[in-house]
Amino acid sequence: MQILTSKTLWFKNCTMALLLSPIFVFSSGAFAVPAFDDHLSYCGTEHPTQQEAALQESYLRTMLSPLDNYVEQNRALATVNVYFHVITDTAGNGSLTLLEINNQMSVLNSAFSGTGFSFNLVSVTNTANNSWYTVAPGTLAESQMKSALRVGGAADLNIYTANILTAGLLGWAAFPSSYASNPINDGVVLYTETLPGGNLVPYNQGDILVHEVGHWVGLFHTFQGGCNATGGDFVSDTPAEATPARDCPVGRDSCPTLPGFDPIHNYMDYTDNACMFEFTPGQSTRAQQQSSFYRGL
Repeated sequence: MQILTSKTLWFKNCTMALLLSPIFVFSSGAFAVPAFDDHLSYCGTEHPTQQEAALQESYLRTMLSPLDNYVEQNRALATVNVYFHVITDTAGNGSLTLLEINNQMSVLNSAFSGTGFSFNLVSVTNTANNSWYTVAPGTLAESQMKSALRVGGAADLNIYTANILTAGLLGWAAFPSSYASNPINDGVVLYTETLPGGNLVPYNQGDILVHEVGHWVGLFHTFQGGCNATGGDFVSDTPAEATPARDCPVGRDSCPTLPGFDPIHNYMDYTDNACMFEFTPGQSTRAQQQSSFYRGL
């Protein structure tokens, strides 16, 4: 994993989501994948206002002592158990092979290498359900799906793949801070065709899951708070970004009065998969603190 040390391009996709953050799932070849519309939302994670985010951040800071901060930055590698739930329709659209799932896990582990997290695939379930296959965030179908399939506790990652492109999303996830109030809702929902080798170009290299898992461990979008020098995504080494970046706009500087180019290469922006390849040290520290405090990782 590369870490940029100068004026680097970063991308901020999903503003910090205290609840859920949607992403897309890809279906089998029988499903005709439409071209992705940039007017659709890339990430469905529900975002707090900047004031709400600041209040939450202040609470966490008061709960973490300087010793806690030191321990989080120097802790042992945290291994997250992963439970993968493949949702298909009754015709079999949306099915995945174990090889495809393992390829996605390899991308996930490579992206998080050096952040203090590793991900261990424990099991895979396959469920044919036409209602769940086109699940949308906040619906009865989502509640039923997760209630029936979710495994483990706060430290366990449940991933659900389905045809969520019908909801105009590539994926969504739940933040660590929302677990205590709604544990069943925890996890990541992903559009099947975003897995490596899927049909949704240019979002088919597995980085949509990386983005959503970034939310799951407590990271906001890089553009959270816009050109806010005192807030933003609450990570000091991600330059401020006014709006999500699309494609791969090298040299973009949407907050010209603040230091640094936009972090278009950051996994928490909205750029093409081929454009994103990094988390910063500050993001790693934040993810460790959030996951330790809220998830016990």
